[in-house]
Amino acid sequence: MDVILLERIAKLGQMGETVKVKDGFARNYLLPQGKALRANEGNKKRFEAERATLEARNLERKGEAQTVADVLGGKTFLVVRSAGETGQLYGSVAARDIIEVLSAEGFNIGRNQVDLNTPIKTIGLHSVTLHLHSEVEIEIQLNVARSAEEAERQAKGESLTSADAIYGVDEDALRPEDFFDPEADQDGDDE
Repeated sequence: MDVILLERIAKLGQMGETVKVKDGFARNYLLPQGKALRANEGNKKRFEAERATLEARNLERKGEAQTVADVLGGKTFLVVRSAGETGQLYGSVAARDIIEVLSAEGFNIGRNQVDLNTPIKTIGLHSVTLHLHSEVEIEIQLNVARSAEEAERQAKGESLTSADAIYGVDEDALRPEDFFDPEADQDGDDE
């Protein structure tokens, strides 16, 4: 199906372009969301008549998104979760959790604006991309930790999942002789 784009859509085209898309994508997403019109003579005339209004509205949205991006860009947000000694979370941090953290800080971000391919399942510093507008994209840091104190240590670059952090032992100083005695089983008995 040929459609006229009413806004820039990543990997598809710019505002005003006529592009060919699959029928289901047009019927289920582009047309109901008001992102495109069917490409026919009536809609082409309608688009040209409303072009200035659409461009002004798009520019206004982009400006608002850029303002939020300037405030949010490069910020680190703390997410406290229960985790095992190896750093594996009991559960995960998904897009809805990120939305909650951002809304607690006063930012109104939609779930569809968070680009998180798979949920976060380990403690540590994680980068998350936010698509605030089709032309405005930023990256924020999530500091996932078991407590605020651990988050501070992580932010300084300390690893909380190494043997040193877990057992209080320097990983580089560990030797096999520290764990078993090679002289103990000389007779070949497995007992």
